[in-house]
Amino acid sequence: MKLNLPLLALAVGAFAIGTTEFSPMGFLPQIAESLDISIPTAGMLITAYALGVMIGAPIMTLCFGHFSRRKALIILMAIFTIGNLLAAIAPNYWGLMGARIITSLNHGAFFGIGSIVATSVVPKDKQASAVAMMFMGLTIANIGGVPLATWVGQNIGWRMAFAAIAVLGLITMLSLWKALPSDSTSSRPDVKAELKVLIRLPVVLALLTTVMSAGAMFTLYTYIAPSLEHITHATPTTITLMLVLIGVGFSIGNHLGGKFSDISVNKTLIGFLVLLMVMMLLFPILASTTVGAALALVVWGAAAFAVVPPLQMRVMSVAHEAPGLASSINIGAFNLGNALGAAAGGAVLSFGLSYAAVSITGALLTGLGLVLVFIQMKLAK
Repeated sequence: MKLNLPLLALAVGAFAIGTTEFSPMGFLPQIAESLDISIPTAGMLITAYALGVMIGAPIMTLCFGHFSRRKALIILMAIFTIGNLLAAIAPNYWGLMGARIITSLNHGAFFGIGSIVATSVVPKDKQASAVAMMFMGLTIANIGGVPLATWVGQNIGWRMAFAAIAVLGLITMLSLWKALPSDSTSSRPDVKAELKVLIRLPVVLALLTTVMSAGAMFTLYTYIAPSLEHITHATPTTITLMLVLIGVGFSIGNHLGGKFSDISVNKTLIGFLVLLMVMMLLFPILASTTVGAALALVVWGAAAFAVVPPLQMRVMSVAHEAPGLASSINIGAFNLGNALGAAAGGAVLSFGLSYAAVSITGALLTGLGLVLVFIQMKLAK
């Protein structure tokens, strides 16, 4: 599929959102020192962002549902830009907390409405690849944007990092304005009718599949640094390189997931969930060497992100009467899965089990996701 300007503009937005979501993890110590708070307290900024995504996804989608999609996306990125600017000038911890929540409100709605726009600018048999192209910006952020913003935050200052991300927001707004077609304003959404769509069994099962799949990924991803320290005995430099390799895997998987989903959403989900489960079961063994860990993480990253396009397409398909709201809620489901995975991994460690058990726990969540896919296939017959 040839690259087109609307998809490129959406990918730029995804790159900006991915950078602001993940980069603060890299300069939390600098934030903590600057604001005279503990690192765990600073870590609550990450939790607040995830909660803001879940809350903002339905609210922002319903608020801007009657706007043209072009206008809605530009407004959402304006919120993103303002949030990052407020973070850059935050006078204290609570000011920064509020700024991060404001920033997060656009996240789910941007990807939800963006998914609708992406599928509207390509032929029907290329829609999954179009969604994957938008999410490619998110995966590239993990390779380039996040490391660069982390470097800025560590060496120049975390305020400058947020200011630079705000510039990305302005670039995205300009890109969306220039590249997206001027679609007409639609009528106000029937909130009651759209919410009824979300409680139908096929939609609930699709959203639960997203939660389990994201949970499986983040069970290991949240604790990847200490896992590599304990299993591989990796140095900080090696861990940084491993994170880059994971980002490469994300990009490969996102591309493959979109391509294969154009052919079959169900087969793509099953195939990559099985691969993800196998890799998480084998990770404690493969990660005993640096080379084995590197290879395992590339494949694991590919499998983990290959399920994103089919999961998004599945929700949009079963909730076709309210695709914008459903796809936005699905982004919230990803973040709920992130929290579930982090909690599951933390629970395993709190029970005194090894880091190998963290990966195996992720494999169990993957298995639950597979069961949900098979249930949905049976109900669809």
